[in-house]
Amino acid sequence: MAREVKEGGRAGRERENDDLVDKLVTINRVAKVVKGGRRFAFAALVVVGDQRGRVGFGSGKAREVPEAIRKATEQAKKSMIRVPMKEGRTLHHDVQGCFGAGKVILRSAEAGTGIIAGGPMRAVFESLGINDVVAKSTGSRNPHNMVKATFDALRRCASPRVVAARRGKKVSEILGRREAPANAQNAEVVNG
Repeated sequence: MAREVKEGGRAGRERENDDLVDKLVTINRVAKVVKGGRRFAFAALVVVGDQRGRVGFGSGKAREVPEAIRKATEQAKKSMIRVPMKEGRTLHHDVQGCFGAGKVILRSAEAGTGIIAGGPMRAVFESLGINDVVAKSTGSRNPHNMVKATFDALRRCASPRVVAARRGKKVSEILGRREAPANAQNAEVVNG
């Protein structure tokens, strides 16, 4: 499955191979002026994920677009991280990340919310397999900084099990007691 959309120098493309989905976030054309004229090179930013909690990003430069994408994809596969997900659809908690002047805020969301995020962050969440998240980027709008800030935030995510083990407590102590539904409390009053 290959899909390609180009708008104003940016490209969105996805491919599936080896159970991994790679999404092309952006392509940048760079010109070097030499004696005989201009030499063009291309820089690609790619996000790769298995849509089950693993994701990575990479950038590659080459004289042709396909070669730049191939280099970026290889680098992304080498730099994959695992992100804990709640119910396989959202984050466990709200988290912030930053890289350079780019700052992002990621918030967990209820089922059915969808991915509410801007371009480069959306590619990361789709590759990761998160279905419900609300994200906001402030500061730099550079795709490289936004993706790196998003990965900084994702590295800070922790599951309740990991937090409980770190503190030497039980998971139920970390999450707190869940209150019974209102109907169950009313039933006890009526029966009592």
